[in-house]
Amino acid sequence: MNKKKIYLDYAATTPVDSEILEAMLPYFSKGYGNPMSIHGFGQEALEAVDEARDRAADFFGCAPSEIFFTSGATESNNLAIKGILKSFRILQLQTKKDIKPHIITTKFEHHSVLDVCKAVERGGFAEITFINPDKEGLILTRDIEKTIKPNTILVSIMYVNNEIGTLQPIAEIGKKLKKINEERQKNKQPRILFHTDATQAVNYFNCTVDDLGVDMLSMSAHKIYGPKGVGILYIRKGTPIKNIQQGGDQELKMRAGTHNVPAIVGLGKAISMIKNQKTKEESNKIKKLRDYLIARVLKEIPGSYLNGSKNMRSPNNANFRFDDIEGEGLVLSLDLDGIAVSTGSACSSGALEPSHVLLSLGLKHEQAHGSLRITLGKHISREDVELLILKLKEAVERLRKISGNVLAEFK
Repeated sequence: MNKKKIYLDYAATTPVDSEILEAMLPYFSKGYGNPMSIHGFGQEALEAVDEARDRAADFFGCAPSEIFFTSGATESNNLAIKGILKSFRILQLQTKKDIKPHIITTKFEHHSVLDVCKAVERGGFAEITFINPDKEGLILTRDIEKTIKPNTILVSIMYVNNEIGTLQPIAEIGKKLKKINEERQKNKQPRILFHTDATQAVNYFNCTVDDLGVDMLSMSAHKIYGPKGVGILYIRKGTPIKNIQQGGDQELKMRAGTHNVPAIVGLGKAISMIKNQKTKEESNKIKKLRDYLIARVLKEIPGSYLNGSKNMRSPNNANFRFDDIEGEGLVLSLDLDGIAVSTGSACSSGALEPSHVLLSLGLKHEQAHGSLRITLGKHISREDVELLILKLKEAVERLRKISGNVLAEFK
């Protein structure tokens, strides 16, 4: 008899919804034209791409011309940061000024922001300030304000942390930067641009770009029940950004490369499904299950703690740490029981180092190593959560016994 399998790693990726898959299928073998071709096959594909762009623009509350399709949020984040730096560098050469630009970000960004910022800092292309979150995993607007310098050109803050699920005050930061930019304009200083990685937020929170006050926003389709390999970078009209990839005139010359038409269609369908009543009901169900899970684990498993804010967090995220437990051991143990969870970001699951996100909260290495990320989705039931709790309690008890026996042998 096959063991029931339960997937609880929705922050890593989501299964493609059947409606979304159905919308994509014709563009693999029937509407297979290249959107850049002027013949009928190409124009049919172009119509599909344009419809997806319109759907995304409607969701984000922007013009279709401000939506740029990419291979996903990692590419979008790279384009946002490197594209702004490239534009700034070109302006410097034209004006014969030599000012090193300053970028503000956080210590717990996704690696596609963090590593890019570290790379440009090492290369001497920019000065970077990495802000620490507080102990609850929240970024304070006043901490950003304190780090702003005359040469600051970009602030990049993720909307929802991918590991601990904490919700950042993006709209509040946007309002503050707007006021600061008004003063800078009077002093003829460069405007500070604002970028957010909204990959984990799109499914659950307001992403209307004017409400957030952002100039750029990144997202991926595979976090919202769409396909892998496609995403968006929203770029507000007038934002000084240059392409970082050459070889074609696609996406208004901002992103070279043949359009992934089936995936773009899937993204458009996925994003159009978020606003409906069914999705809101699913989100409420997920939050109730998440709250139930957190309450049970903290009550019934000694030495268990919730990482991140209890209230200011994504409705599908529960990130725990356990005393005297290795997170990797828990993941493997639960996997043997048919339950898929993770210790942190899927992009760093092969790393032996403790989570940089948890370390940024001030946790010790051994505490960060004992973490477990559980992320729920619309296919999860109360019965699934009950089984998870049962197997988690068994795994923690078993692993602590093993750990105690091993330590006893060395005494």
